[in-house]
Amino acid sequence: MILWNVILMDFIFFTYLLQLILSSSISTYTGIEDDYSSEKIEDIPEVPLSSYDTVGINRSSNSKKGFSRRKNCTTDTAIIDKLLNGTGYNKFRVPAEEKGVDVAVEFWLQAITSISEITNDFQMDIYINEMWLDPDLNFEHLSPCKQNLSLNGQVLDRLWTPNSCFINSKVAEIHESPFKNVFLMLYPNGTVWVNYRVRVRGPCAMELTNFPLDTQRCGLIYESFNYNNQEVRMRWNPMSETKVTILNEILLPDYDLVDIQTKHIEERYPAGMWDELHVTFIFKRRFVWYFMQAYVPTYLTIFISWVSFALGSKAIPARTMLGVNALLAIVFQFGNIMRNLPRVSYVKAIDVWMLGSMTFIFGSLIELAIVGYKVREGEVNNRKRPLICRQRQNENEVSPQAFCGYEKRFMFPVERLDIKWKGASCGRMRWTPDEIDKLSSCCFPTFFALFNVCYWSYYLY
Repeated sequence: MILWNVILMDFIFFTYLLQLILSSSISTYTGIEDDYSSEKIEDIPEVPLSSYDTVGINRSSNSKKGFSRRKNCTTDTAIIDKLLNGTGYNKFRVPAEEKGVDVAVEFWLQAITSISEITNDFQMDIYINEMWLDPDLNFEHLSPCKQNLSLNGQVLDRLWTPNSCFINSKVAEIHESPFKNVFLMLYPNGTVWVNYRVRVRGPCAMELTNFPLDTQRCGLIYESFNYNNQEVRMRWNPMSETKVTILNEILLPDYDLVDIQTKHIEERYPAGMWDELHVTFIFKRRFVWYFMQAYVPTYLTIFISWVSFALGSKAIPARTMLGVNALLAIVFQFGNIMRNLPRVSYVKAIDVWMLGSMTFIFGSLIELAIVGYKVREGEVNNRKRPLICRQRQNENEVSPQAFCGYEKRFMFPVERLDIKWKGASCGRMRWTPDEIDKLSSCCFPTFFALFNVCYWSYYLY
């Protein structure tokens, strides 16, 4: 019994000792793996699992070399300090003053938010990219830890910039949500890349002659405000195929962006020649809304005014009310459209259409007045005609005693003349109201069709 107790105690002790040994070995392996993993992420490139055993020996030597290289490289803060403080950098001196500076410009169009005919302008959000070479910012000799330095806008205030701007903009401001949206990157050879996110309100020379079938052109002019082209040469980025890149789909309620045109010109000022970068945005107005709101109701109003031709000459009050209401409706519609347009001194396409439509409705009222006049004239003539015809018949009756002294041959021509006169005076009227309505029901649609052909042919083509 004692022997079994001793054996059991030895077994428990041995088990406990074995657990201690295993736990210590596992913890030691885990610590080594953690150190190695962190070193692998920072310094050693990833290696395929199949070659893990073959490169295990060289990994430690590579890590030591990487560590020594990282230890001897220059940090971003040290580079900026040496460039701006230790070399006598002057942000007011143009880089390479003898040759001048080439500034490559590129725009990224984020959104166009509005186009206004009342204020003749448009508003857009745009990224402005500028890139130039500043030899004084070369830091290749400093053994940088990074191939390029990404910095915030505060560092840009200490660097030379071309001081470029939109010279024809109404408002231009850098976004500040939640901070100033300025991106700065320095390359080892001294290349400076600056990116601004700007909201611009620029002019649109609105030409509304063809409104609402018009096409509008809105332009911006970008140039250096302080330096002529002897010091700063502004150029579109030659490395980019598109000078203005559209980042998102442009959706506007009234317009479609159909084209973007860019050009470079030299403009003469009293202080010299300046490089100007012009970008023109071409917008075509969406016609469907105006067709549904202006043209279709006008068509219906004109068609309704023609209904009066079929009401007959006896429905004068109803026809009058119909024509007047049609004219008032189209006048009100015209005023509602013109309320949202600027006051211009030339005739627009919508003016021609509305005035032409008013003319047709007014013409139907004139036709109604003629019909009413004919109806009233016919009623008066109908009351007077029997009395007049009887009087003239009595006057033309010839007594036998009147011809007793004349020859027989003079009696026959008088009788024939009397018959012709009575037929001309007591016959029916040449134009009746119904005939006028019938003629108008053919002429008005024909002339309106010709008006449509001429109108759409001129303004669409």
